[in-house]
Amino acid sequence: MWPADHDTQDLLNDAREGDGDAVQRLMERHRAAIHRLVQMRLDRKIQRRVDVSDIVQEVLVEANRRMQDYLASGNGMPFHLWLRQITRDRIIDAHRRHRGSEKRSVDRERALAAPAGMDESSLELAGQIVDPELTPAARATQRELAKKVEATLAELSDQDAEIIIMRHYEQLTNQEVAAALELSEPAASMRYLRAVRRLRELLAD
Repeated sequence: MWPADHDTQDLLNDAREGDGDAVQRLMERHRAAIHRLVQMRLDRKIQRRVDVSDIVQEVLVEANRRMQDYLASGNGMPFHLWLRQITRDRIIDAHRRHRGSEKRSVDRERALAAPAGMDESSLELAGQIVDPELTPAARATQRELAKKVEATLAELSDQDAEIIIMRHYEQLTNQEVAAALELSEPAASMRYLRAVRRLRELLAD
């Protein structure tokens, strides 16, 4: 989902040396991934009122504003996870602006209710947790299976759904998930395995 790290690192090195063009290239290089993340995570009802591209632009403006702090901090957070964090904050802001006060806390809102247009990720996930002999080859049945996985995700706890979404829909590694959630890698791996086990149980039901 995110651009290759080695090219990003080269641009970051150039940016640290004062190359302003490198900063702009970094932002443009990650624009498509940010757009995909916002489209995936922003509530579908809110997307009817807010253009995804507007949220993406807010993310890029904020990232530009904070870029020098990131370059100077040396905190070790990968650039794409830093952008992901900013994107998540902007999505939460959009939820706050467009949801009524009677709704539950937006910090507990699951931004991905049904990952529209993400059938490949859903099917890949289903293929890992369903008996391969039962996985259909027909295109129409594949879509049906993907929808079942997406619907079942909504039945999981927020914590379980979040880590599965991060691993399979955002395509983050266990190491990246651990960094984003501020967990140890063994703890992130254990949480993921528990979530997959629960998803498998729900699908079996």
